[in-house]
Amino acid sequence: MQAVTPIPPTHHASDLSAMQHALALAGLAIGLSDPNPRVGCVIVAADGAVIGTGHTQASGQAHAEVMALQDARRRGASLRGATAYVTLEPCSHHGRTPPCCDALIAAGLLRVVAAIADPNPLVSGAGMARIHAAGIIAETGLLAQEAEQLNIGFFSRMRRGRPFLRLKIAASLDGRTALPNGASQWITGEAARRDGHGWRKRAGAIMTGIGTLRDDNPRLDVRLVETALQPLRVVIDSKLETTSGARLLAPPGRTLIYCAVEPEGAKAAALRSVGAELCCLAGAQGKVDLAAVLADLGRRGINELHIEAGHKLNGSLLREGLVDELLVYLAPKLLGLGREMAAFGPLESLQEALQWQWLDCQLIGEDLRLRLRPR
Repeated sequence: MQAVTPIPPTHHASDLSAMQHALALAGLAIGLSDPNPRVGCVIVAADGAVIGTGHTQASGQAHAEVMALQDARRRGASLRGATAYVTLEPCSHHGRTPPCCDALIAAGLLRVVAAIADPNPLVSGAGMARIHAAGIIAETGLLAQEAEQLNIGFFSRMRRGRPFLRLKIAASLDGRTALPNGASQWITGEAARRDGHGWRKRAGAIMTGIGTLRDDNPRLDVRLVETALQPLRVVIDSKLETTSGARLLAPPGRTLIYCAVEPEGAKAAALRSVGAELCCLAGAQGKVDLAAVLADLGRRGINELHIEAGHKLNGSLLREGLVDELLVYLAPKLLGLGREMAAFGPLESLQEALQWQWLDCQLIGEDLRLRLRPR
């Protein structure tokens, strides 16, 4: 395989602008392209004019590069000598669509600039190598970090075989997620709830535990922001206590229940009758094996997994080191006694504390949104 020329650190400002445009287009594929990555493509003529744009469509439909090429042709633009900026290396294999690298080669482009190599082992450099072998300038590395963050779940699934796990918590200033009686609706305000649905939209699946199901009976769908896809709804229910009347079993979307007992009998039949899928993944002490759940969701094509659960499941995920990001909304309220963010420990010393680093902090309405990742 021929080496692909990395983009020089002194790239032109027009390259940066075009790739930023492509990244913005890729963002339009959120809630649309899963399980495929979110990709944007911008085609620029030799005179600097943008002649084609596109982003990945729904699974099985056109990829970003094909959409941009079609757009350029609709405009009657000549593709000879143009540059294509794409946020992820063009695919080189036949899946549900033909290879995008072949479409770019056939278009007669002068240059292809990809933000980052595709982590999919079916591609992994082969797309840009084929473009380079065809005599087209092939460069990678422009805004690579931004491109990876946009598809952080896809990279996680390709590299680790499991989705990127984001744990969402809504709490008071003193860290309470509910009153002692379980009441939690609503600690945060409307703006924070709408923002939270934007994060739900990013996810291929939303997961909760049986405790939250009993206390809140949530729908766990995306309804406060527009989306083309509804995430898979996942319940961790070791003893299979979910009832067939639970709201998250209702349309839209699908529901998957993980249990630690064989899903047999009338209860299992009733759940299946309303469309639930049941999967037994038993771990220690009669509990669901959470690491096995992540591996199974990875096999199912889930890129980002969004958690909205109670203190027990939160604590288990943190204790097992499965959380990749914390998404915390803090309301300007003090609740005193109540349920904590996560139940784990007790720790013997402060040195045992789980260490995190800040990603960002933003005011959302009257609430503060914090994002952190493990240190």
